[in-house]
Amino acid sequence: MEQCARIAAARQAAEAAGVALFVNARIDTYLRAVGDPAQRLAETLRRAEAFLAAGADGVFVPGVVDVQGIAALVSGVDGPVNVLAGPGAPTVATLAELGVARVSLGSSLAEAAYGLVRRAATEALTGGTYTALTPATSYGELNTLLR
Repeated sequence: MEQCARIAAARQAAEAAGVALFVNARIDTYLRAVGDPAQRLAETLRRAEAFLAAGADGVFVPGVVDVQGIAALVSGVDGPVNVLAGPGAPTVATLAELGVARVSLGSSLAEAAYGLVRRAATEALTGGTYTALTPATSYGELNTLLR
């Protein structure tokens, strides 16, 4: 598998350079709805095993949000599992209980920000009001956070 060769090369390069590198191999079988849904878990686990054997430290499986699927991944992968969370996903506490090692929000934060921008612009242009802009982080607080 071509991806295994890339992972092995990254691992070898990091070790040769003395760099502590965590390789989090991404598996898009759920996000891209790869293959037969009945075989998706098996294919994901097959890829995870190959990637870990090639030198990955963990796997990132975006697109799986059901508790049973996540539990099956965690129990079937011999390494840390990272999932993509957002609307419809279990809570961070539930993911932790399931054994998920890392929770990513991915583009959800930017998508939420763009949604706010759209709502605020629509409100200002159609009604002339600005309620979508509240509550907001104050200018002073932003400056403090970004120091």
